[in-house]
Amino acid sequence: MDKTRTPGRSQRIAVPDSAAVQHAARLLRAGELVAFPTETVYGLGADAGNADAVRKLFAAKGRPAAHPVIVHMRDAAQVPHWARELPAGAQKLAGAFWPGPLTLILPRTSLASDIVTGGQDNVGLRVPAHPVAQMLLAAFAALGGTGIAAPSANRFGRISPTTAEHVADDFGDAVSLILDGGACDIGIESTIVAFSGGEAMLLRPGAIDRDALVRVLGHSLGSPTAAAPRASGSLPSHYAPRTPLYVVTKAELPLGIGRREERGERVAVLALTVARPAGFEGAWIAASRDAAHYAHSLYAHLRTLDASNAAAILVEQVPTATAWLAVRDRLGRAASSVSVASARRV
Repeated sequence: MDKTRTPGRSQRIAVPDSAAVQHAARLLRAGELVAFPTETVYGLGADAGNADAVRKLFAAKGRPAAHPVIVHMRDAAQVPHWARELPAGAQKLAGAFWPGPLTLILPRTSLASDIVTGGQDNVGLRVPAHPVAQMLLAAFAALGGTGIAAPSANRFGRISPTTAEHVADDFGDAVSLILDGGACDIGIESTIVAFSGGEAMLLRPGAIDRDALVRVLGHSLGSPTAAAPRASGSLPSHYAPRTPLYVVTKAELPLGIGRREERGERVAVLALTVARPAGFEGAWIAASRDAAHYAHSLYAHLRTLDASNAAAILVEQVPTATAWLAVRDRLGRAASSVSVASARRV
């Protein structure tokens, strides 16, 4: 049996040994798509310097052309390929958090094509910390590559993948190779900070929270304005399961379950503090009450509940503390496609 496979796994999934990583780098340089793990989520990679390859990535995801992608680099030394300037604040953040779950949006160079930037005059850059991502980026650089464009490896707007199997479930044979680095450590996407007009703006919360950013910068961050750059994962509806998802309070959760069951509907639940009711027959997951652990498992939990053949997913509201900001952001976007009228019927 091929040592890169185990029974029941997609033939596209490979153990990320040296040979597989070198093969992945060659595929990328040839214009093919390769999925790989980062510490946040799995990325669907294409050679960022090859506009045709990035177009293939957009087509595979069903991603709107105006929605930019993040370029993943081996290290900060590759920034000048993609950004024409690195403000002092960006230098501080890069020094503190790269490699890691931080994306910086900076003024682009001519190498950053419109398909990468969504037609904007800026580009998102990140140096991931995952060892498999680092191996791949080093192998890719050795072949002359300067960056890998890699949005999350899922169909556009759907739940992000945190395992190789999630990627295979979404794409099948549409991806040439999936490097299996195990479950992602963080489980939600990177923090995004944009530098526009000299001001640092937090565009997407992540594992690196606002307080940590402020400590490094030495000053506060601005909030996104209408003129802020468009960024990955910032659309109102995103990270969504196919099953309608509702975020409800602790008090509303048992009431919502009861009303759904009275209508003969199957319910799936992601609970935080509420105990599973006696006789409940739907899918029930009791999530961790620790924010980081909750985030780590969030997308895997949502995928499990989405596959449970329920009419609705009810998610117990998480705390408002700063540590939960990124989780609240993801859940809010996952639920945003549900109409106000239908939410009232939960």
